[in-house]
Amino acid sequence: MMHIHMVSGQRRTKLLAAAALAVGLALRLWFVAHAARIDGDTLIYGNIAKNLLTRGVYGFSQTTQGVAPTLIRLPGYPLFLAACFKVFGLDHYMAVMRVQCVIDLATCLLAAGLARRLFGGRAGMAALWLGALCPFTAAYAAAALTETLTLATIALAFYSLARWRVEGMGYNRWLWGVAAALACSLLLRPEQGLLAAAVLPAMLWMGRRGAVLPVAVVAVCVALPLVPWTARNWRTFHVFQPLAPRYATDPGERVPLGFQRWYRTWAIDFASTEQVYWNYDGAAIEIGDLPARAFDVGGDEWDRTAALLEEYNRTFNATPRLDAGFAELARERVAADPVRYYLALPVARLLNMLLRPRVEMMAVPLEWWKGGHPGPRVLAAGYGVVNLGYLVLGGVGFWLWWRRGRDPLAGAMMGFVVLRCALLLTIDNSEPRYTLEFFPLLFVWGSVVFAGGLSRAKV
Repeated sequence: MMHIHMVSGQRRTKLLAAAALAVGLALRLWFVAHAARIDGDTLIYGNIAKNLLTRGVYGFSQTTQGVAPTLIRLPGYPLFLAACFKVFGLDHYMAVMRVQCVIDLATCLLAAGLARRLFGGRAGMAALWLGALCPFTAAYAAAALTETLTLATIALAFYSLARWRVEGMGYNRWLWGVAAALACSLLLRPEQGLLAAAVLPAMLWMGRRGAVLPVAVVAVCVALPLVPWTARNWRTFHVFQPLAPRYATDPGERVPLGFQRWYRTWAIDFASTEQVYWNYDGAAIEIGDLPARAFDVGGDEWDRTAALLEEYNRTFNATPRLDAGFAELARERVAADPVRYYLALPVARLLNMLLRPRVEMMAVPLEWWKGGHPGPRVLAAGYGVVNLGYLVLGGVGFWLWWRRGRDPLAGAMMGFVVLRCALLLTIDNSEPRYTLEFFPLLFVWGSVVFAGGLSRAKV
């Protein structure tokens, strides 16, 4: 009788898992069919991938000069696109997105597997459904960008770390899983070195002295793929660039540091990123798109700002003269309120990236709260509630787990979140996708709430 009950329970678990994956796949394919994005960074990555395939050059197509080499993007995602283009055909981005749908579901399975091992079967199933139904990660499967693959490497890193600990913390297959996840993550995005910075100390903490050599091997494996990339950049550009430059510029390109500092004196929300930050040096910037806090120092600040933007809008060219004008405005604004510049605004940008309704992939106005049809406002409000729900659920789950015992794995996860938040405090432009990397961890943490107690957790 007990055997029949166990078989029935296993069958029910498999059916629930299959249902979660089916619903998750349908959700992602819906985004691919109705909300696919092929613009911006996608075309940058695609251009590099095509030139790599057709001309053997890691660079951008030029109308008169053939292909110009570049180093503004790490090779991880262009290589992925090149592989997809090789199989499905050049510019076949829809096929790329379908592949990403499968990868994103694999991320859900990894999060579920980790939750099951840590907190039991109910938690594993909860993590799977939290991942499969998440509209934010699903939406990015419908964009040929690094996010989907980066989330997969984060989930793989922590799943492999948990398995490595259970299997003796030596030279087992899961050690290589950790190494591969960290190396691939770093090849996708330069800031993903923070993942290694969180995981490697946790490995030493878990294994104490006996783990020093295995952890050193992982560290070498993480750095090793960057060696040919660094050598290529030195040979091609004569610069030491092991990752990608902060301002995504090739050697010799001018960086409008004055404009960027001025922008940081008032910018908070994603709307300003699209309407102002991304437009500079190529498209019009309307003074009406700037918030009132961009002119609150006093004097003739509004007139001077308007004059600079008027001069810029004649040619859309970020000249040194303009940059000097913005730099002077920035100097005055920072001097007038340094606390706001160095503390209040960075924190506000971080909170905006965490709490803003994640509708940037949907056909919703940037300033969705302003007038117009109520539909976008309702959708954005709903997305905001769902996003807050994931954050609260994850926060409560993490607290319950940490209270149960100071697990080094929990410390590594939170360490990654803290390090990434610290980095985000330093950036100019607020983008909600920069906090998407937290969601594989939120799936695991949130599952604790559904675990029915942690007495059976394998921590």
